[in-house]
Amino acid sequence: MWAASCLASCCAACACDACRTVVSGISRRSARIAYCGLFALSLIVSWILREVAAPLMEKIPWINHFHQTPDREWFETDAVLRVSLGNFMFFTILAIFMIGVKNQKDPRDNMHHGGWMMKIICWCILVILMFFVPNGIISFYEATSKFGSGLFLLVQVVLLLDFVHGWNDKWVGYDEQFWYMALLVVSLVCYVATFSFSGLLFYLFAPSGHDCGLNTFFIVMTLIFVFVFAIVTLHPTVSGSILPSSVISLYCMYLCYSGLASEPRDYECNGLHKHSKAVSTSSLSIGLLTTVLSVVYSAVRAGSSTTLLSPPSSPKSSGKPLLPLDKADEEHEEKENSKAVTYSYSFFHLIFSLASMYSAMLLTGWSTSVGESGKLVDVGWPSVWVRIVTSWATAALFIWSLVAPIIFPDREF
Repeated sequence: MWAASCLASCCAACACDACRTVVSGISRRSARIAYCGLFALSLIVSWILREVAAPLMEKIPWINHFHQTPDREWFETDAVLRVSLGNFMFFTILAIFMIGVKNQKDPRDNMHHGGWMMKIICWCILVILMFFVPNGIISFYEATSKFGSGLFLLVQVVLLLDFVHGWNDKWVGYDEQFWYMALLVVSLVCYVATFSFSGLLFYLFAPSGHDCGLNTFFIVMTLIFVFVFAIVTLHPTVSGSILPSSVISLYCMYLCYSGLASEPRDYECNGLHKHSKAVSTSSLSIGLLTTVLSVVYSAVRAGSSTTLLSPPSSPKSSGKPLLPLDKADEEHEEKENSKAVTYSYSFFHLIFSLASMYSAMLLTGWSTSVGESGKLVDVGWPSVWVRIVTSWATAALFIWSLVAPIIFPDREF
């Protein structure tokens, strides 16, 4: 026992030293990557508790206060939502605290980039405290997360638009036949994938012999958007590129699929009910991957004034690497502390808050999981409409990005 106690103490001390070393190594530029790492940690914790926390939560009286104990899935979902709420509270508090930071001389600028040991401790405390709040608060957060997830999807759309337009401009800027051919090939691949995807959706969600008019409407509307994208892009007045149109078309078709896949399992037009477990696993993996990538991308692009993260008064991105390469970079960085911030710290943290909601919905299957009845309700129509409306909003934003420069030629977009 004494040896085991000593070993445990040594391991704890080593872990603390390692953590302290990592935290002390976080510099000003790598702070954005550190926030991404903390968000990824919240996903890992949520996933682990989703698998192992149910037996422990059944013994907590203020959580399991029902006359009849709910099934295991209810406690798994509840654990994910509580971790997500703690993560949401952490980033929301930071977002509110960072409102109005415009200059690097602001004391809050140092708080945004430093104090990582305290931040990690506060994050852990918030997550733990969420396991002491009543079920009613968790139920309210779960309902709110559906709408927050929709906002996060819109942020993903803006980031995707920024990415594809930048991608297109870079290849066109080379002004060589090879890159023009590359644009054409990538666009054709995206369009082939889009129309193939639409055929799969008709097969899965509009089977013959069933009245699936609503599903057919969703798929046909998405196809109409695909053709509208191409027509508007190729119009002589717009003179746009086919690459952004093809990529957004494929993304809209994916959103249509994710919405149809969220229909109730007993709905006769949902062709995934026969193999829902395999499909849900793949959808969860894709959803979590896109969530992490979009959050990391927002952090990397935060230094550019061309993105929604940057205030109008911020300077252009310097093009320097996100992570410093040597001590000379650090010394040069200290001389620039009087400069204006290059992105909105508040909006930066808000993205993580919305991403916390979205990841919780992915891990719980967009289900209404918590209620005074203690019953688990399956994925339903609210989830379907959130994703379908997001798809339509994506189409509207993309069309607006094409026609806005023509309607308002004197403004920058």
